[in-house]
Amino acid sequence: MLLPLLRSHPLLHHAARLSSPRARLLLRRDALQLPLLRSPPHPPIRMAASSGSNASSPAPPPPAAVVHKSKIRFCSACGSPTKLAVPDGDEKMRAICSSCGRVHYENPKMVVGCLVEHDNKVLLCRRKIEPAYGLWTLPAGYLEVGESTAAGASRETLEEACADVEIVSPFAQLDIPLIGQSYIIFRARLKTPNFSPGPESLECALFALDDIPFDSLAFSSIIVTLRMYTEDVKSGSIKFHYCTINKRLGASPSDLQSFDIDNHIAV
Repeated sequence: MLLPLLRSHPLLHHAARLSSPRARLLLRRDALQLPLLRSPPHPPIRMAASSGSNASSPAPPPPAAVVHKSKIRFCSACGSPTKLAVPDGDEKMRAICSSCGRVHYENPKMVVGCLVEHDNKVLLCRRKIEPAYGLWTLPAGYLEVGESTAAGASRETLEEACADVEIVSPFAQLDIPLIGQSYIIFRARLKTPNFSPGPESLECALFALDDIPFDSLAFSSIIVTLRMYTEDVKSGSIKFHYCTINKRLGASPSDLQSFDIDNHIAV
């Protein structure tokens, strides 16, 4: 009985009509006349506009592909000058030693940090160093060789806020291709209700979600993280987020209009 049912299925009749010579000719003709439209599974979230902007305004064009130019001028093995060239079997320009031929590869830097939750508030630090001196940020910094991302995030929180924390769960991974950085931010809780400014912080404070100083945050990654977290808490469901932050060339790290986000996934 299964075979007759399959033969009578309307989708198979439709497929048969499409497979006829005339239908294939029409499809080829239409393909030549119509542009190919692709709809992403999740529309990109634009975070460059302020809350009072017109939602119906056209979205900016997609960012151009990042073409990285190596800044390595001398070989780390022999000290000779390098030259920019595409190595055999490669497709990207690399810094190659003009003497020993060593190819110098550059990789993105990993930044790790904590979104510390306490009494329905989040812990922020006001930076005492450049860039973004005097602006607020989550405790975060570069991952060290030999430590896990969670251990690095805890260490940075201890260094910048003198806070001993327990990691709860990963909250966000944010890639910033233009500057070669990838962020991993963890939710964490204070082991004891004690914190104070570290050597790189002017002050530390707990902020209720409605009091977060979005106009005085240090970096696009921190703005995006805190906006996602605020939306999650208000919706009653905290998720794990991934996205790409497309910074505009030459923009200040703290410029609220300097970026858009794409490829947002929340699970």
